[in-house]
Amino acid sequence: VETRVAGLSAGQPVTLRAVAADDRGCLFQSCAHYRADSRGELHLGTDASDGGDYTGVEPMGLFWSLAPAAMERPYQRLVPRSTGAPMKVEVLVHEGHSPLGSIPGPVVAKAEVQRLFTAPGVRRIRLKEGVVRGSLFLPPGDGPFPGVIDMYGDEGGLIEFRSSLLASHGFAALSLPYFDFEDLPRVMKKLKLEYFEEAARFLQRHPKVKGPGVGVIGTGKGAELALSMITFLPEVVAAVSISGCSSNTIADLHYGKMTLPGLRFDMKKVSVSESGVFDIFEALDDPANPANSPSVIPVEKAEGHFLLVVGEDDRMWKSSLYAELAIRRLRQHGKENFELLSYPGAGHRIDPPFTPFCQVAMDRVLGVPVVGGGESKAHAHAQEHSWGKIQEFLHLHLG
Repeated sequence: VETRVAGLSAGQPVTLRAVAADDRGCLFQSCAHYRADSRGELHLGTDASDGGDYTGVEPMGLFWSLAPAAMERPYQRLVPRSTGAPMKVEVLVHEGHSPLGSIPGPVVAKAEVQRLFTAPGVRRIRLKEGVVRGSLFLPPGDGPFPGVIDMYGDEGGLIEFRSSLLASHGFAALSLPYFDFEDLPRVMKKLKLEYFEEAARFLQRHPKVKGPGVGVIGTGKGAELALSMITFLPEVVAAVSISGCSSNTIADLHYGKMTLPGLRFDMKKVSVSESGVFDIFEALDDPANPANSPSVIPVEKAEGHFLLVVGEDDRMWKSSLYAELAIRRLRQHGKENFELLSYPGAGHRIDPPFTPFCQVAMDRVLGVPVVGGGESKAHAHAQEHSWGKIQEFLHLHLG
């Protein structure tokens, strides 16, 4: 979004604020301090902020720094529940530089921008195909399009906004829930790879999907499932793992007579800050411990290609180490079918660009705030860079 301000006096100090509400009416806001140039103008693409929620030249800083307003419950994410309606963001220009948390000065200008998650012509089809549930997003036109399965982590349910954005960029994207949705199991106790196999076969056979194989993208637990899918399912030829583990975790994964036991979290290794924020970084069983070798995903069996995306400041778990373990395993078997994107200062959940950074978020399973790590500017830049690279990778290996 290009943001310009005109009609100010030369050198005038102003505070720019962005305000948005989520689907439940929770208010999010951000602010930054600027000075007008000699013509009384400002351009966020070239002018630097010298205070507020970020500093420096950040054309989209007001968007990625949106955080719950002071009167709201903290630790909430601004993630669209519905992809059909745009997210409305009001951008306001206030007189003077308002300190963080104070009442800003008088408003001298304002405008509303609508952030669309679905391009015109993209179709959303709710899915009940055998045991498979979810939403299929198809780009406009006849196709065929490269097919991608999209999964998130242990928050469960159906999360569609990345799928709708992928469809807006030319992919047939299947947003795939695997628990806590409709008639799927309420909790993630055990998982059957046959469910994911059926989803891959459905997408592969869809008349709008280019063959012969499909791709998969996942975050957290979804990333680890993506690694298992490309390892065991011939239909899957490209996998994007964002902050994933190289071993199976939490829930046992069954496929025919095979079982990958899930690594467990040791709650005795969780630390809690004075403000009540949980740090679970050390809590997962060590996948490099030989005793845990039955849980390792044998990625060397995969014929397809891997893109591993990690934030080096991920505090949810040691995703940089897990990517190293996967790469070591591939190289030991003479394979170079991978690419690593490793981002200093980025945290756990690397979403599409300009998704607001959330260092600490309420964990759906634990019901407490958990630190995900990262620093806002570095994380925002990682999201922007990785999104382009993910699309390049998927186009390269899916056609």
